Amino acid sequence: MKPIAAEWVSKAEGDFAILERECRARKGPSYDGACFHAQQCAEKYLKARLCEADIAFTKIHDLIALPEQVIDVAPEWERYREDLAFLSDFAVTFRYPGESADRESALDARRRCRIFRRAARVALGLET
Repeated sequence: MKPIAAEWVSKAEGDFAILERECRARKGPSYDGACFHAQQCAEKYLKARLCEADIAFTKIHDLIALPEQVIDVAPEWERYREDLAFLSDFAVTFRYPGESADRESALDARRRCRIFRRAARVALGLET
C-alpha cells in the first residue's frame, strides 16, 4: 500500500475507534460525535482508495461526490452509494446548532460505516 493511502487508513481507523467508543458509552454519549466520526471514517477510506489508484481529489467531505471518482476504478463500490449518502450529512449538518443526532441515528450510522469499512478494507487488501 502506498504510504499516503496507509496514512488515510490510519486516520480512518482513529475515527472508527471514536465511533465505536461513543456508541458504547453508558454515560454521556455524543451521538452527534458518533455520526460525525462514522462519516469521517468512510470519507478517509474513500480517499485511501483514491490514493491507491493515483486519482487526485479536492478537499471535500461530500460522500456523494467522492464515490463518483472511486466508482471509475472500483465499480463494485456502487452498492455503497446509499449508505455513503446517508453518512454524508453528518460531515457538517449535525456539527452545529439546529440539528442533533439521536441514539437510533448513531447506531444506524455505525452499522452503515461498519459495512463500508469492511468492504474498503477488503478492497485495500487489509484484514477485516
